[in-house]
Formats: sequence, C-alpha cells, structure tokens
Amino acid sequence: MTTPVKIPAFLARLPLFCEMSPEELDHVARGTRELRLARGDVLFQRGDPSNGFFVVVHGKVKLALTSPQGIEKVVELFGPGQSFGEAVMFMDKPYPVYAQALTDTLALHISKNVVVGGIDSDPAFCRKMLAGLSIRLHRLIQNVESISLRSSAQRVIDYLLRDLEEIKEGQDLHINLPANKNVIASNLNITPKTFSRILHNLSEAGLITVEGKAVCIRDIAGLRAYDE
Repeated sequence: MTTPVKIPAFLARLPLFCEMSPEELDHVARGTRELRLARGDVLFQRGDPSNGFFVVVHGKVKLALTSPQGIEKVVELFGPGQSFGEAVMFMDKPYPVYAQALTDTLALHISKNVVVGGIDSDPAFCRKMLAGLSIRLHRLIQNVESISLRSSAQRVIDYLLRDLEEIKEGQDLHINLPANKNVIASNLNITPKTFSRILHNLSEAGLITVEGKAVCIRDIAGLRAYDE
C-alpha cells in the first residue's frame, strides 16, 4: 500500500510556501492533488489547457516537444522539489510542450484557484512566485547562452558541474545522471553519439570515470580548463 504524502509538510519545505502559516498551507493543500505516474506516462500533452502547476515529490519529469519530422527536443528536466507550469498557468494559454515521466514519479498538482487566492491575499506569496519565475527565466537564458556560445564539450562539463552546492578542489565528486544519455543529449542540443564521445574523452583524460549513470568527477580544475 502506498503511503499518502503529507502535503502541507511537503509544501512547507519548498521556497515558495516555506513562510506560510499552517492555516495557509492547509488551504493550499486542499487545492492540491497527487498524481502517481509510471515511467513513460504523459502528464500533459502539447495543446492541453492549464489549470494549475506541478511540483515533483520524487522521480523525474521531462518537458519536450516533437518537430514535424518526429525529432524530440528535451526542453527541461525536473526532479524532487522542483516545480513547473507556472508561467503557462498565468498566461491562460495551452501547454507549448508535453510532460512525461522518466521514472516512476509522484507529482503534486496545485490548482490555479489556490494560487490566485494566495496572490490576492498575500503580497509575499506574489513576490515569491515572481522570484521563482525569474529564476526559471534566468536558467533558460543560461541554457540558450550555453547552446549558442559554448562548445559541445563545455556544455557537457557545465551540465556535470551545475547544481553542485559546494565544490572542493582535490575531492572526488559523485553524481548520478538523472536521465538516459539520449534525453540529456537532447537537452544539451547535441547528439547522443557526441555526448558519449565527450564522456569517453573526459574519461581518457583522467578527469572523470563513468559507470552507467554514475559519474565520478576526479579533477575539477582540469575539467573546468578542458577544451577539445
């Protein structure tokens, strides 16, 4: 039997909701529902209407779109504690991408009515929502800059080092790739073959070791200075 999520307690750990009172969290929780997805399940399709946004409790979700030629482009990947869909919700427009679970995933759907009510009654909630959207926009601009101005190897290295809160020189860092190489390569706008080649070259240079999805970063300074 699956244990239900204690939604108010989970929301209280998220930056958007962490300063809310227990009563406010209970109000948000009443407008929140659990979505349990198996690997490969589609959360929403491109063109579907939006009536709220999503937060990942555990698992992985990709946002992607498919070209007329059938080629998939992964726009963004989301893991535990990350939210998506806020901007489309405010724009009253259909989703421009589709969302699919990459692993067995538990997500929360927070209704638009709850969000609008929170904004109307609490300016601090509005500021946090704007801050969250600004962070997302900044990340997208960084992604565009990376794709436009950096080499394929530099993109892969940036991907391996991002989201590491504290990096100490001389210390091995162990990370797990959050998705298969095809998905990550699409997100970095390179081919899976190029992604594998770069990982192989970095391994040959003694900068990393790779075993499946497990990557050990052995030389941070060397990795940052690396250029093909």
